[in-house]
Amino acid sequence: MTAMPKVPVAQRKAAMEARLADLKARLEAIEAELDSHDEQDWEELAIEREGDEVLEATGLSGLAEIRMIEAALARIGAGDYGACARCGDDIAEARLDVLPWTPFCPACAGAGARQGR
Repeated sequence: MTAMPKVPVAQRKAAMEARLADLKARLEAIEAELDSHDEQDWEELAIEREGDEVLEATGLSGLAEIRMIEAALARIGAGDYGACARCGDDIAEARLDVLPWTPFCPACAGAGARQGR
């Protein structure tokens, strides 16, 4: 089996910066949508509020992802990117391909989930 070529950190950084810009733009759009409601009809207002709950959940998810990406970019800046924040082992390239902002190797991520982190 042929090993996958290692993705340069600069390429991962560029992808994370692009994702970060996209998330921030989406959050601005969500905020604008949430601020735009001025419906007077109770039925329409109820429908808008249901939609707001979905938008708010999407926004919270986006904020969490932004924090993870910003932390990963800080690790790149500090030279710690790709090393597990808990045990210090290298994080596998395949894992970084899927979760480029992850601070943990699979073992430590699983241990944290089992401990209810």
